[in-house]
Amino acid sequence: MGTDSKSPTTRARPINGTVAFDGPDAFDQWSRAVSDAFVPLNAVPTDSSAKDFRGALHCAPLGSAMQLSEVRGARVDVLRTTQTIRKSDPGFVKVGVQIRGSGILRQGAHEAHLTPGDFAVYDTRTPYELHFAGDFTMFVVMLPHDALKVSPGRLAAVSGRRISAHAGVGTLVSPFLVSLRHNLQQSTLPAAPLLEDAVVELLSAACDETAPPIHERSGPTLLTSAKAFIENNLSEPNLNTALVAAHHHISTRYLQKLFESDGLTVTSWIRTRRLEKCRRELGDPKLSKETIRTISARYAFLDTAHFSRLFKDTYGQSPRNYREIALGYSTKPTDVSGTSSKAETSP
Repeated sequence: MGTDSKSPTTRARPINGTVAFDGPDAFDQWSRAVSDAFVPLNAVPTDSSAKDFRGALHCAPLGSAMQLSEVRGARVDVLRTTQTIRKSDPGFVKVGVQIRGSGILRQGAHEAHLTPGDFAVYDTRTPYELHFAGDFTMFVVMLPHDALKVSPGRLAAVSGRRISAHAGVGTLVSPFLVSLRHNLQQSTLPAAPLLEDAVVELLSAACDETAPPIHERSGPTLLTSAKAFIENNLSEPNLNTALVAAHHHISTRYLQKLFESDGLTVTSWIRTRRLEKCRRELGDPKLSKETIRTISARYAFLDTAHFSRLFKDTYGQSPRNYREIALGYSTKPTDVSGTSSKAETSP
């Protein structure tokens, strides 16, 4: 379900208007259409009801860089993962307004439980998931992240948080978004550029009001979040300082300072955690049939000679010797890579 980095307006044109999905292949067709309309996504039915699935999708551009969409479906999880981000990462912000039913949005450490009228902001550059336990309708505004008049830090702080339709600026923004949905349904969206500007201004105000005070997400909190992100992505070959910083919407320099305050560097922490994962799996009897090469590659050590040197420097013995002691037996020559292994640099 790939897509490209064109503007959301361009990608919406092939499916402008309402498209209904019914019949035996409805779920697969709906899943592909949603992924093509927004960004690459994985849709997973939450029960065996996929064969009875009914859904709909209606998309239209607003102005030069904004897309309005209404999505209907039932009992589904919609996931934006690191894998789908690698397929295409055009850098959009989405604002989802719950119209019918209820939904749960999770992004980072935040979780938003949405009921009709509530809305939430989420960033397509980082993983998120949407869970719908029953029939639902959601109205979605998608725009480039740099269109919002919100700093990267405040956008990260508000992403995945519920903005109530009954409190604060939400009492103004929610009815406005619902009226936009009505215009979408009636195909009466104004072409005036000022309307696009008004949407940006209102959404920026909602983000700014909802973001918690800066001290709630500084220092130790960010460091803990960064370490958790690293722990959950140790198998990703492209895990590095830039990726962790981008996920938290902070500069690489600031991220390095956070780790330095703990006597670490980002790179050394990633390497240490990967080595520790390998060490644990090498000593796990349940994984005794896996080769050392397989285990090291699982944590992005693709050069086995390099892995062997790092392991020995860290733990004082080669991966093979460590495994023999931990499992209480002597490994055969083929245990390392499936071939003869006289040298320690071929784990």
